[in-house]
Amino acid sequence: METNFWAIDEIVDPFKLINAFFNYCTIDIYKSTLSEIMLYVNKAEVCNKERPGDLFDFHAAVRSFIRGVYLLNFKAKRWEVKKAPKDWQILSQGSLNKEEYQNPFLVFEKAFECKTLEEYEFFLNEIVHVSLSPYKEQFDYDLITPHIHLVKMLDAAQIINERGIKKIKNKVNKNRE
Repeated sequence: METNFWAIDEIVDPFKLINAFFNYCTIDIYKSTLSEIMLYVNKAEVCNKERPGDLFDFHAAVRSFIRGVYLLNFKAKRWEVKKAPKDWQILSQGSLNKEEYQNPFLVFEKAFECKTLEEYEFFLNEIVHVSLSPYKEQFDYDLITPHIHLVKMLDAAQIINERGIKKIKNKVNKNRE
């Protein structure tokens, strides 16, 4: 997942990656940076002229994040997010609907049904590259769909990080009990 570019060590567990990712920066900073980058995609100006290296750090961390949440698709059958509180603030849902808030793994499933891992990485590479270019570019592909899914993945990962996870007990053992 190439976490050694932004984290101290290489992290192989996607749950630990999510925790390190949100310890590295807050969800607000990730979303704000993503929004700023998206604004500069259609401008003939350079994003974050004063500190363009920050966009490299953003790119490295978010690329690892995308790889990590991709791996969560394979763990969703063995793990579940701890239950949502009975009464929650609508703001805590972020961009998620009620069902996604209760089961954030659905967000990753939907995101990777819509686009492949490679398409998300291409999207990230492209928006960072173009936002650092002083030239205006025309695109013949969709940037909005992966952007929306990335925001939802950030919200879902934040919920997993906040609520925690628990292993799903083996269904065979449940039947015996």
